[in-house]
Amino acid sequence: MAKKQTPKEGSWLLLIFYLSGKKASERVGVWRKLQATGALSLRNSGYLLPNTPENQERFAWLATSIRAVAGEVSVLQVGAIDDPSPEELMQSFRNERNKDYEALLGDIEESRSKGQLSTAQLARLKRRLEEIREIDFFQSSLQGDAEKAIDLLERPQTTRLSSGKLSATDFQSKTWMTRPRPGIDRVSSAWLIKRFIDPKARFIFGPDPAAHPKSIPFDMFQGHGFAHEGELCTFEVLCVRFGIRDKAVLRIGQAIHDADFEEPKFGRQEGIAINQVLKGWAKQGLSDEELLRRGADLIEAMYHVT
Repeated sequence: MAKKQTPKEGSWLLLIFYLSGKKASERVGVWRKLQATGALSLRNSGYLLPNTPENQERFAWLATSIRAVAGEVSVLQVGAIDDPSPEELMQSFRNERNKDYEALLGDIEESRSKGQLSTAQLARLKRRLEEIREIDFFQSSLQGDAEKAIDLLERPQTTRLSSGKLSATDFQSKTWMTRPRPGIDRVSSAWLIKRFIDPKARFIFGPDPAAHPKSIPFDMFQGHGFAHEGELCTFEVLCVRFGIRDKAVLRIGQAIHDADFEEPKFGRQEGIAINQVLKGWAKQGLSDEELLRRGADLIEAMYHVT
């Protein structure tokens, strides 16, 4: 799977096009395609996206489709825009994604109120989440809320691994899979796996475990592997399933719980601070692998002082 590139501040793509007024249906089609790319209208002068390889490809395909209906189109690479400022532009992108997440959260809440969902209905909601995430270039604050809402919606239908104790000897030299852009629960779970369960663990990232059927998913939405259960975060679930009773690990678990659920159940602030650091690194464009490595180093240091 190609790695999603993080947008760099102040580097943009601007698409400008013209279609005859007689081509109303074609204009509507182009507008819908622009909406799907996550492009932002720039004062009616064109449509803006962060300059990444994925977005270059999106605009290239769109330009081809515009020319195919006798339209005129140019795609410009813009080094800087002075007004609006980069911060204002990034916030405008977040505001647009907030609308998408709010609509999704509303539908999730409506679905929850109606009771059990069909597999197809749940799959559609999860697909919408992934589509929004794909064009959430500057990490809307509602992304985490939507992910947790989907997880809660799915939880009654999930089939996890056996609720009995598991032996680490059955989980050696495995490939473990989790979602991209790892946060506090995924980072700490990866540290726990490598430190106490599978020292030769290999970690990969992606939205769909079906693409890697031999991998062991953790902290994902697909209903198998290791994930939130009841009031336990993934880190805590791993501790319970593998019988890890190290006192320092269990205290770390309390800090991870408070940070991941954003609730002061145990009154521990360490995990919240580490989560903020992880978010800062993510905004700097670190790869998933580097986020996991640096985050694990923080948890290891925490282990020695806890």
